[in-house]
Amino acid sequence: MTKQYESEVLASVHEAALGLAEAGLMSKRTMRKFDEMCLTPVREMTPEDIRALRMRERASQAVFALHLNVTTGLVSQWERGEKRPRGPSLKLLTLVEKNGLGAVA
Repeated sequence: MTKQYESEVLASVHEAALGLAEAGLMSKRTMRKFDEMCLTPVREMTPEDIRALRMRERASQAVFALHLNVTTGLVSQWERGEKRPRGPSLKLLTLVEKNGLGAVA
């Protein structure tokens, strides 16, 4: 999966920093700071947020789950608040929120 940036400018800055890090001219600590600053931030999502996002994309739970590579039951559990998305699932939801379902299709 390609990296998603806040803006084209930050993408350029991050790619330049990555080149410096790979050449050994920038520390890993500094590179982590660039990652935090430039990459799309992930935020917690409530069950209402997830359902609203799915409805905005006009997708059934089954179609939404297929795009996120999770089960329909898991999407249902997220929307009922029984489980909360974490890690890669939360990142994908954040990207869908920002760029639409087509971004992960």
